Amino acid sequence: MLEPVNFRAKHGGAREEGLIDFSASVNPYPPEWVEEMFERAKEISGRYPYWDELEGKLSDLAGEEVTVTAGITEALYLLGPVLKGKTVVIPRHTYEEYERVSRIFGARIVKGPNDPGELAKLVTQGSIVFFCNPNNPDGKFYRVRELKPLIDAVEDTNSLLILDEAFIDFVKKPESPQGENIVKLRTFTKSYGLPGIRVGYVIGFPEYFRSVRMPWSIGSTGVAFLEFLLEDGFEHLKRTMPLIWKEKSRLERELGVRSDANFFIMRVGNAKEFVERVKPRGILVRDCSSFGLPEFVRFSVRRPEENDILIKVLKDVIQCT
Repeated sequence: MLEPVNFRAKHGGAREEGLIDFSASVNPYPPEWVEEMFERAKEISGRYPYWDELEGKLSDLAGEEVTVTAGITEALYLLGPVLKGKTVVIPRHTYEEYERVSRIFGARIVKGPNDPGELAKLVTQGSIVFFCNPNNPDGKFYRVRELKPLIDAVEDTNSLLILDEAFIDFVKKPESPQGENIVKLRTFTKSYGLPGIRVGYVIGFPEYFRSVRMPWSIGSTGVAFLEFLLEDGFEHLKRTMPLIWKEKSRLERELGVRSDANFFIMRVGNAKEFVERVKPRGILVRDCSSFGLPEFVRFSVRRPEENDILIKVLKDVIQCT
């Protein structure tokens, strides 16, 4: 009676113990207040979590009205009623969950180039456009002037641009466009190094997203995280991003790669085989086959001592290929 959807999205993150995980692109420096946060979560776990007041304070901190969600993933699925029967435009090499959620809700999918100007040519009346900025998996970040052709096309056709800014905190001097036809998705799971704590937010159309989101979706741990985040005031990001940027520059020099985010892709030939070859050396990198890039792997920026191991392993294995 209930048939499964024939599509499988693969995500990063170690499923094996004992490996340094470069496959998940998260801040390698968790907040100093993590243990206190978990203690607070235990204190409030005996009651239903509500976060209306915290949501208002987060809006003040962010400088825009936000809608709290259980990470960006929940926000994508909250778009389900909007996607039904629509034409959805998606870049060919990007986060695969856009296609999965579109298929689940019966949208017609059109694939296009990973370029906002070229993608704009595919936008038709009343369509939905997904765009990841910086893009996953290659880390390319487009400035507002570069996004303008796509934004104009969306406005001219009364379409909707879903702008996934999951990794924008890792970009030096980031900028984000404004527009009535734009929904911006952001998350704390990456920039705070806590992917198991599902907390993110949406900018745009707050009445819609609050009407369809699941009650209590972030749980007591998510509420505790928001409490500590608001007290922190983004100071953790100010302390740790320069550390990541310094290591990012080193990886670029050592490995000849380039990105605007906290992760890179590298051409290695057969990505599936390459992943298995580096595992015995103690590291995990991401096979990019599910992004339509079977010759590439993705790896993130971690702490200096871990990056030392990554550089040596990648150079050794590539040299032996």
